[in-house]
Amino acid sequence: MRAVVTGANGHVGNNLCRALVERGYTVRAGVRSLADPKKTRHLAAMDGLELVEADLYRPDQLRAACDGTDILFHVAAVYAYVVGEREADDMVRASVEGAENALRAAAETKVRKVVLTSSIVTLPLTAPGAPPSTEDDWTTDPLVPYFRAKTLAEKRAWELAKELRLTLVTVLPGAIGGPGFAHNTPTIDAIEGIMLGTMRLGAPRANLPYVDIRDVISAHVLAAEADCRGRFIVCNDRFPSFIEIIETMHGIDPKVRRALMTLPDFMLPAAPFFDRLNHRRVGSPRVLVPELIATLRGKIWNASNERAKRELGWRQEIPLEASLRDTMNVLKRRRASKAASLAQSSHVHSRE
Repeated sequence: MRAVVTGANGHVGNNLCRALVERGYTVRAGVRSLADPKKTRHLAAMDGLELVEADLYRPDQLRAACDGTDILFHVAAVYAYVVGEREADDMVRASVEGAENALRAAAETKVRKVVLTSSIVTLPLTAPGAPPSTEDDWTTDPLVPYFRAKTLAEKRAWELAKELRLTLVTVLPGAIGGPGFAHNTPTIDAIEGIMLGTMRLGAPRANLPYVDIRDVISAHVLAAEADCRGRFIVCNDRFPSFIEIIETMHGIDPKVRRALMTLPDFMLPAAPFFDRLNHRRVGSPRVLVPELIATLRGKIWNASNERAKRELGWRQEIPLEASLRDTMNVLKRRRASKAASLAQSSHVHSRE
């Protein structure tokens, strides 16, 4: 089987390329640019992988990347919450135009199937106790730019798939943790922030639609190989609260401080302020913006993975604790490596 993966240097793309190669696929890994070898060296080290430029704004590059392949995995996307107004507009444009250009390239090169990585954020949150969202549901709250970008991009993909007569499957993963990331995503930022003590004084009364990267990758492969089409939610069987995540991380590493309390809902609007304060105080990544808090207030993440289980044979294989441990170990190694590099650099300068 011959496959092309856009966004191959991201968390999903990198792990997907590796899994496909191990499964015997011939893989073409598409990245925006080959000009900076540092951004692609983890891919270049994989045997059986062809690196190509596949800028989402370059239909010619996308056609060349798709040519001669059976399956297009369209993974490329901008995943960010803390963005300015112009960056938000660029994110939406990149998501929608990227999906459109990728699907048109697939149709023109006669790719057999397209598997598009969407997101659980395209689904509505629910009130506590309400039935879970399913693949038939779409969010109607476009306040958060990332939510808006993913929703508009997937909707446009479905319109084009019908128009171009493409076989399309969309995978809707939750917040992805686990190893194999070259740089942080907002989900990884949240985990790193907890390690740095950002929720020591209190955690929000909220949950996280967590899923491990290895379970996300298995869903992509199953979606490609099964005789199926449509949307598939890929998330853990149960969504942990932030208090549960913190307690689990404390159990893995007692240096991770427990939250002193669950913050009452009236304090949530102040969360972005404390997020900025922690960023300045301990260097934690920023992850909270007022639009996100407004969207989450009074609601929970609540979605069913039953269709993926029933039609793909997918199952959650990685427990929350194992996934958090592996994520934390990567972050610890990266911090240790950075500290060693800084110490070596300081030692060299002191001798000059």
